[in-house]
Amino acid sequence: MESSATPGPDDPLILKEQDNHISSDIWDGKERGVLRCLEHTSILERWKLTGKQIELVERAGFGYLRLMPAVTLDCALISALVERWRKETNTFHFSVGEMTITLEDVALLLGLSIDGKPVTDVDVDPKSVCENLLGKAPTDFKGAVKLTWLKEVFSECPEDAGIEQIEYSTRAYLLYLLGSTIFASTSGNKVSVMYLSLFKDFDEAGKYAWGAAALAFLYRALGNASLKSQRTISGSLTLLQCWSYYHLNIGRPKLKKDPENCFPFLLKWTENRSGSRMGINLPTYRKALDSLQPSDVQWLPYKDMDFSVVPEDIKNSLVLRTSRTMLICFDKAEKHLPDRCLRQFGLPQPIPKDIEDWKRKISSMDSKEELPPELKEWADRYEFINNGVDSADESEYLQWYEKITRKFVGRAESWESRFRQTIKAMHEVVKIVNSISTNGMDREDRKLFSNVRTMVQKCWTEKYADSPSEGDRDSAKRTGKRKREG
Repeated sequence: MESSATPGPDDPLILKEQDNHISSDIWDGKERGVLRCLEHTSILERWKLTGKQIELVERAGFGYLRLMPAVTLDCALISALVERWRKETNTFHFSVGEMTITLEDVALLLGLSIDGKPVTDVDVDPKSVCENLLGKAPTDFKGAVKLTWLKEVFSECPEDAGIEQIEYSTRAYLLYLLGSTIFASTSGNKVSVMYLSLFKDFDEAGKYAWGAAALAFLYRALGNASLKSQRTISGSLTLLQCWSYYHLNIGRPKLKKDPENCFPFLLKWTENRSGSRMGINLPTYRKALDSLQPSDVQWLPYKDMDFSVVPEDIKNSLVLRTSRTMLICFDKAEKHLPDRCLRQFGLPQPIPKDIEDWKRKISSMDSKEELPPELKEWADRYEFINNGVDSADESEYLQWYEKITRKFVGRAESWESRFRQTIKAMHEVVKIVNSISTNGMDREDRKLFSNVRTMVQKCWTEKYADSPSEGDRDSAKRTGKRKREG
């Protein structure tokens, strides 16, 4: 990749919001740095549930999500991925083509239901909901409650508590769980009580497509964070990070041993790590993604996983993984466009259909009998399952993709810049070697160190000594300036 290469898109037909995208600023040398990543899995384990509470949590559809352990987020990796997210397509634009987080990923990584009723608004008074379903509301209540308040008031439910108290405490836990994970917001430590109204009946709560709502929320968070003006990101960042670990050989930690058969599949990367690459910085991740090769991509990461541990209802719902549909999370409406990433399902990738602009929120309707178009699209999700085509010329797709995508985020370093960095690093090595005293070394160590020092000095003298260091150039500039002023 040459520094003079045009980053694209050559044809702005698809990426219409390029001017507002963070990649435009980065190309112009305006760095925003690493995003502030807001998720709160580190404090989930402090909430102790009784056996009766666990049963209610499972009935509500969150039996697997509650198993999510504390995860250390790689904010540099997440930030680099965000730089390649495009809200126009709800996909990552990599050099190998488009990829995205799909309903399949949510179902297998988080164990959430991706089929069922859409997670939508219930027209109720927030304070009344809080008082009726939790038994109380905070004194400073304004539509959202602090996670700390939920924990302080409800985190310890006595074993002999009555059914009403058990239900209050369990609803508080569910609200805390959602506000810490899949619906973590940029407010940091608050969660809206709008989710609470869906937990009035625990069995009814289990009929909602919480996984689809989680994906809609994450799509929206990624789209917002990809804009120049943003400095934070929220939503299920553990899902995003583990998706990357499964699909991309970039920033992926090593595993201590072959993972045991466990579900949900994100546990593979959260309980079995011997180390990670957290020391990698954002520019390094950016460069790796800019030069991503097909060999760095695992298109079918779940192919060899043990599906005997996957619940039957989740396995049956995986047919929706290729459904081109609308994902709903209360007022949010985000398109699920797996037809742009068919290689993630082992299917050949043709040039995808055009995308019609959408409102990204639920439309209001005059007639109560008629569904808003976004909800109707979700209701018809089984009618828009893409089974692929018998064959497709992927070279034709890649030629098309090359024209419509943003090929590079960062500018390539020139050879001169790399050479200057090498000189600077070598100069530091020479300074360190020359500063080390041989006092206290035995004869053998002194001899070995003398050989090292000689090799370093020889390398410096023969290859780099005649090249000015950064400090030498600055000094020369100052001297020249004084001469001109004189």
